[in-house]
Amino acid sequence: MVREANVKQATAEKQLKEAQGKIDVLQAEVAALKTLVLSSSPTSPTQEPLPGGKTPFKKGHTRNKSTSSAMGVSHQDLSVIQPIVKDCKEADLSLYNEFRSWKDEPTMDRTCPFLDKIYQEDIFPCLTFSKSELASAVLEAVENNTLSIEPVGLQPVRFVKASAVECGGPKKCALTGQSKSCKHRIKLGDSSNYYYISPFCRYRITSVCNFFTYIRYIQQGLVKQQDVDQMFWEVMQLRKEMSLAKLGYFKEEL
Repeated sequence: MVREANVKQATAEKQLKEAQGKIDVLQAEVAALKTLVLSSSPTSPTQEPLPGGKTPFKKGHTRNKSTSSAMGVSHQDLSVIQPIVKDCKEADLSLYNEFRSWKDEPTMDRTCPFLDKIYQEDIFPCLTFSKSELASAVLEAVENNTLSIEPVGLQPVRFVKASAVECGGPKKCALTGQSKSCKHRIKLGDSSNYYYISPFCRYRITSVCNFFTYIRYIQQGLVKQQDVDQMFWEVMQLRKEMSLAKLGYFKEEL
């Protein structure tokens, strides 16, 4: 009887081991199938959770709609949000024809159609300051090419005429009356007066001076390396600088 019981026990243990082996094999197959399904179908919601209850995030897995939408905008529609642009230009026929007419018979008369428009749109606004009387004198000096600009402290005091009068000061702009750091001063014609100007006012004045210098060169026949189209675009560039200056944009020497 004891021997029979031992045989039955041995048989039962053998069957248990075989069953456990089959279970291990089945579990391994299930795990392999699950891995295969997840890798071939990334949108499947049957992924195994990570420790701590977190769900692994894979490309295409819509764990959070708002996050997925944001990522879609930032990557897929990047070309829509940030289009490639380039600088372009096209001549205004009215301005171009006025310039060509002026170029045929260049004059510095401000009443001619070409200059009159520039005076109204660029020069007057650029040289309009709160100290209107001084501003008018500045414009007249620019037109006559008798305005000079120099850095403050360029000459020692002993070389300045005894009758010279300085208006404004290193901390006050003579054209605006505002407290500004003034690194330059201007002199008008033969006057012995010096006027301190802020960097902003200086840039507005110099932008107008640059325009007048160029059209004087054209009038005097000194511009020989450019054709009419190139001259026109150079004038437009100088007008652009005046427009930026009158809107408050300027460059300051450091």
